[in-house]
Amino acid sequence: MKTADSDTDRTVIDNNLHNCNITSEWDNESISQGGFIMERFKKYVAEFIGTMVLVLMGCGTAMLVGCDSAAGCGYILTALAFGLAIVAMAYSIGNVSGCHVNPAVSLAVFMNKGIDGIDLVGYIIAQILGALAGSGLLCLIFSLGKVTDKTGALGSNGTVGVSGSSAAAFITEFVLTFIFVIAILGVTSKKASHGSFGGLVIGLTLTFVHILGIGLTGTSVNPARSIGPAIVCAIQGNTAPVSSLWIFIVAPLAGAAIASIVYKFIESKKN
Repeated sequence: MKTADSDTDRTVIDNNLHNCNITSEWDNESISQGGFIMERFKKYVAEFIGTMVLVLMGCGTAMLVGCDSAAGCGYILTALAFGLAIVAMAYSIGNVSGCHVNPAVSLAVFMNKGIDGIDLVGYIIAQILGALAGSGLLCLIFSLGKVTDKTGALGSNGTVGVSGSSAAAFITEFVLTFIFVIAILGVTSKKASHGSFGGLVIGLTLTFVHILGIGLTGTSVNPARSIGPAIVCAIQGNTAPVSSLWIFIVAPLAGAAIASIVYKFIESKKN
């Protein structure tokens, strides 16, 4: 026969077990959320590193060899430096974050539902910080080594090549970004099987658009790549790059957005 005391003891035990289960569920949920946050943070670190390398190698090469028309080899060397930086990063951090290293690319991927809004903001912040770090390193290296910066502004973008025309610069950056981003969307499309050549194709496409754009605007197609050198130059007292910075933010973002819309349309299935 059960006594009142035994029934009370069993009730207490059941309640304790229930509370333990709730606590365990909370703990598992906390661990899961912590792991999710850490995975996001790893992506942002990867984007920081990738953008820093892009600016360091691309702008650094331009600063070292120059990009004026009298030294034609400077065009090719700078274009290759930017392209090869993307190739190197695509096969190193690409498996972590996708190697966007470019707010315009992140915007296009977001519009194609490749990342969510939180990652879009996180990626862009990381990319801008990476570009600032890369520009800061270049400033430090060239200053300590007393090396002449042949671009005069840490490889910043500008409108000198188009006679100061903001319209011409805007169109140039819009079109070049459109070409670059639509190539990225095509080569990374899940509907196509491009294997492991995606990073190489994207790097070569960046080289491709640089060959034309360097003599016109210095080629941005990447707001972060433009923001980094412009801000560091401004800190040093050279505010010229900042005056036209809006072009190299708005035009690439607009070009990427239109590329995303167009690619969705041309890739969509026929009814």
